[in-house]
Amino acid sequence: MPSYLFWLFSCVMLIGGGAVIALRNPVASALAVVTCFVGLAGLFVGLSAFFVGVIQILVYTGAVMVLFLFIIMLLDLKDEVRRAKPLAPIIGGLGLVMAFVVQLIGVLSSRTADTAVPALDRATLTEAASTLVDSGTIAATGKIATALNAGTLPDVHLIGRILFTNYNLPLQILGVLLLVATVGCVALSKKTTPSD
Repeated sequence: MPSYLFWLFSCVMLIGGGAVIALRNPVASALAVVTCFVGLAGLFVGLSAFFVGVIQILVYTGAVMVLFLFIIMLLDLKDEVRRAKPLAPIIGGLGLVMAFVVQLIGVLSSRTADTAVPALDRATLTEAASTLVDSGTIAATGKIATALNAGTLPDVHLIGRILFTNYNLPLQILGVLLLVATVGCVALSKKTTPSD
């Protein structure tokens, strides 16, 4: 990825994240999150993770944010009223910003060994397939091994395997949490009529 595209997508993400906090209207804040997601998808595409970039647009920007917008509209949230700002949250926020800056300086100043990313040519992928088959991670006749031996990277199959084997429980918990939050939002948005 050219450096100017990296900086462009990074700035889009930072501006979107700042707008989420700065905007008072909940719908405008949700649309700023969409801008942040688009910048993140651009970074994924720049890292040659095309599948993850497309899924970022389709799932998060397309589906999840539409769901959030419907929930915001069901709750009929109004613009937040400005209140007097107490000193404790401001000091806490500045402390968090300083901790983040110190951590960022520490990470950027540390030098790691320059390790080159291996080329994704046919020989490297075939060697990776034989290593995974020998360790018992994948089957020798499975789709992943077949694709690796053919010289292609089966990113969809690899992501699916990791997601539904190593991270199956967190995935199911996240699905239940989203369902409970949606049902709770719909229950809260129902208008109650006073009984006579």
